[in-house]
Amino acid sequence: MRKKLTSEKINELLETGIDAFAQRGLDRANINAIARDSGVSVGVIYKYFTDKDGFFLACLRHALEVLKGEIDAALSAEGSLMTRVEHLLRAIGRCAREHPSYNVMYNEITAGASSAYARQLAGEIEGISARAYTAVIEEAKARGEIHSDVDAPMLAFFFDNLLLLLQFSYSCDYYRSRFGEYCGAAAADDEYVVRQLMTFIQSAFGR
Repeated sequence: MRKKLTSEKINELLETGIDAFAQRGLDRANINAIARDSGVSVGVIYKYFTDKDGFFLACLRHALEVLKGEIDAALSAEGSLMTRVEHLLRAIGRCAREHPSYNVMYNEITAGASSAYARQLAGEIEGISARAYTAVIEEAKARGEIHSDVDAPMLAFFFDNLLLLLQFSYSCDYYRSRFGEYCGAAAADDEYVVRQLMTFIQSAFGR
């Protein structure tokens, strides 16, 4: 009888899977290699996740839980909309540095990998930020912090586009190089990046 995996070991297995899917995509990632790198058997992976696609989705949902925790913590902070936006920018930068493979895997998905899951994944991935950002913008409208005629879902979409590119710029090779081409050495100064992006967002959101 196989020994039951601890929650810590399952998390380690999922992190190893995320790294593999980020580097190779769903089709080319190798379950045997993931099992070897995690120190478990292929049979153990299939005991917990049924098949490769099920394991991939579990890896994605693990990454989404981390991201959701960062978003919820930042947006639940006390203060104005701009205060919470600043918390969010810092959280996204920190998460991108600590878990770069999460964003690389996300980039792989948005680039057309895992097309069979496109509709499902878009709902799961984007639904988290869409609901959170729309709600906080609606709240800011009600408090008079931003213009009352703002279309909250549309503004949430534009805002998320900024954050999406910021995440990729911290994690993905092409976007990191792009960031450097535009901003030079300033791209490596996280505090300066936050201040400049806050200035841009304030001009779009503020009254």
